[in-house]
Amino acid sequence: MVELIKNVLEDMNKQLDRIEKSLSQLSDELIWKRLKNSMNSIGNLCLHLAGNEYQNFISAIGNKPFIRERTREFTSEGGLSKDDLYSLLLRTRSESTSILSVLSEEDLKRDVIIRYDIKDWNRMHRVNASEDENYDVRVISRLLVQVAAHYGYHAGQIVLLSKLLNDSNEQITGQYH
Repeated sequence: MVELIKNVLEDMNKQLDRIEKSLSQLSDELIWKRLKNSMNSIGNLCLHLAGNEYQNFISAIGNKPFIRERTREFTSEGGLSKDDLYSLLLRTRSESTSILSVLSEEDLKRDVIIRYDIKDWNRMHRVNASEDENYDVRVISRLLVQVAAHYGYHAGQIVLLSKLLNDSNEQITGQYH
């Protein structure tokens, strides 16, 4: 496996382990609790991580159909248990790993198209794009790093929210801080 891909997956798997530990400490009800109306719940963040990973790794790099309801990731208020959410994250990672593990060094230099739902595109970019303009083009190596950083950012939020909701001293990250 290409070294960059190996490193990205290794780091993202560490973050997934931290998410699993965080989820295991909370009830299904707490998973969907928003500490403030302006904040996401842990459930929302899990849906968002699965959606983002699918969109970028499975759909863009793996050339699978673009299927994502980004708005629902942030508006959902329940409906899935912590086990359901973790299973979704695991299935997404398994499919990502299958796609990424066969890439070559040469593939990392290739451009891919990242598609967006037109409503999400217009909301994120604050423009009125047509149906033909709602995509980005990125080099795979850069996309890998961006998705891994995004995953780590939200995994850290999940760890923090878990500690706030559970008032636990457990070292979820395996490090003292």
